[in-house]
Amino acid sequence: MSRQRLQLAIIAAIVVAGDILSKRLAVAYLPPSGIPHEVVGEYLRFTLAFNRGAAFGMHVGGWSRVVFSAFALAMVAVLLYAAGRVASHAQRLIAAMGLVAGGALGNLLDRIRWDRGVVDFIDVGVGLSRFWVFNLADSAITVGAILLLWPTPAEHPASAPEPGAPGAPGHA
Repeated sequence: MSRQRLQLAIIAAIVVAGDILSKRLAVAYLPPSGIPHEVVGEYLRFTLAFNRGAAFGMHVGGWSRVVFSAFALAMVAVLLYAAGRVASHAQRLIAAMGLVAGGALGNLLDRIRWDRGVVDFIDVGVGLSRFWVFNLADSAITVGAILLLWPTPAEHPASAPEPGAPGAPGHA
């Protein structure tokens, strides 16, 4: 296993472990579903919910469990393959891929474990204006995706003055 794949696997394992622990605590201490427990006033609440679909309430009917499980497995396989092709110094990229893989695996475990759906419990918003209830795996996927899309300095080299232009070395 390449160093990059090992790093991805370690980050993914940490995400999965945190996700499993947080969901077990949510299932143990937050029932019944739908009852908010204020953490930081109305802005951050823990509200137990089960999602048979995917992020933002997306679903494909009765096939959601199978489709989203297959998608998660495919995503992890692609990320593992890609990690082996990434330069060893691209640590942010490896971390981002580990976050996405760990989040995908965390939610996949819920889909495999039971038919109630993925455990969600983080509830943010103000009053009736609330974001979808989500979990740590969803957060890892989101942060990882943002890091994957964020340009690196190597992709946008600092603009240097053209030779002979004012401010260029050797210009009189």
